[in-house]
Amino acid sequence: MTDLHGTGTRPHVVVLGGGFGGLAAVRALRKEDVDVTLVDRHPYNTFQPLLYQVATATLNPGDVTWFLRSARSKQENMRFVQGDCAEVDHDARTLRLSGGEVLTFDHLVIATGVAANFFGTPGAEQFAMPLYTRNQALAVRDAVFSGLEAAAADPHRDSIRVVVVGGGPTGVETAGALAEMRNKDVPVLYPELDSKKVHVTLVEMSPELLAPFTPGSRDYALESLRRRGVDLRLSTKVNEVRSDGVVVGDADEFLPAGVVIWASGVTAPDAVSTWGVPQGRGHRIMVDDRQRVQGLDAIYAVGDISVADGDAALPQLAQPAIQQGKFVGRLIAAGLRGEPTEPFTYSDKGILATIGRASAVAEVTGIPRLQGFPAWMVWNGVHIVTLLGNRNRVAAMVNLGAKYLAWGRSHNAIVGDTKPPQLHAATPERTRPETTEADA
Repeated sequence: MTDLHGTGTRPHVVVLGGGFGGLAAVRALRKEDVDVTLVDRHPYNTFQPLLYQVATATLNPGDVTWFLRSARSKQENMRFVQGDCAEVDHDARTLRLSGGEVLTFDHLVIATGVAANFFGTPGAEQFAMPLYTRNQALAVRDAVFSGLEAAAADPHRDSIRVVVVGGGPTGVETAGALAEMRNKDVPVLYPELDSKKVHVTLVEMSPELLAPFTPGSRDYALESLRRRGVDLRLSTKVNEVRSDGVVVGDADEFLPAGVVIWASGVTAPDAVSTWGVPQGRGHRIMVDDRQRVQGLDAIYAVGDISVADGDAALPQLAQPAIQQGKFVGRLIAAGLRGEPTEPFTYSDKGILATIGRASAVAEVTGIPRLQGFPAWMVWNGVHIVTLLGNRNRVAAMVNLGAKYLAWGRSHNAIVGDTKPPQLHAATPERTRPETTEADA
């Protein structure tokens, strides 16, 4: 067992999770007289807002991931350790990783992110496919194309369906991208298939899509999906997920489906319950007005994993996580210098969602609400600028440009491994990829 404590001569800050919030906390400590250790189960940061573009074969996984050790090129007081948190000893102020390493900390920042919430739906955890990590996005992509290959090889196949569960930004963006693939690419790439028999169904329990947006944006998104031929099932609950489809609604209607994508809410990973921290809504870690974990000194939580008691939960987006991470980094630095601190306040910069090519909604602070092509341009610009690393920005621009600028002429797709068609064989059970915790 290895005990790691920075240099041992100055305060040691351990940041658990290399997502938006974790990296923001690390960077806020760049010029401080501390040692910073960043811990993540993966050696890369994942830009989750564009994972659906990986799942729908527009972007490479490398376009949306960034090597966490690269942060050290501009920050000599940090290092990276790969691992999962197995135990937190609050009295000894140690963090034990699953590989046996023990990190002694003076300050701990928890920024692990969240995982899919299946709400106890029978079969969902076994058969539905979440879309919160790189591995999950690749699994969705390969499942979709395996289904298309199998359908193309079977002339007697009646139809093929992908069901997207959840009408938030991830569900709407994924359903829109799949519908465009069906409308634009399938007729060219799969001439054996009747594209009218390839269905994209979006199931949402509430009567509206995009709940955080204003009614005008919701209505625009609804009509945009309908124009693309998405089968919308609003005010409809998923009662069960099976290996070959879903059971929905009060009448228990069965929708056969080759792929079920789960984009319907999040919760804290199960492991958090063993860390000795208070948990609130969605099992998220409860914090005070300075992002300190309630009842614990020198331990903080930022991003989706945190929730303040008694306040409306912040949107689970990049901006709250980034702002909270910066705040906590500066808070730690101010505390070490003996300076006073103020409570955290969130500056709302707005929300965006895209439905497809030249179609989006943008509610950005300081400018009028936008729909259609102007909103789509804002969406593209914001996401490309927010990507980590110039190489990723260039690669994303190239791949997105190859798709959208050559619309109608280019039908190339970034695909991976697909299963060879097996006609007249029993339908195999589909299980989720081996990732239970979101890339924070």
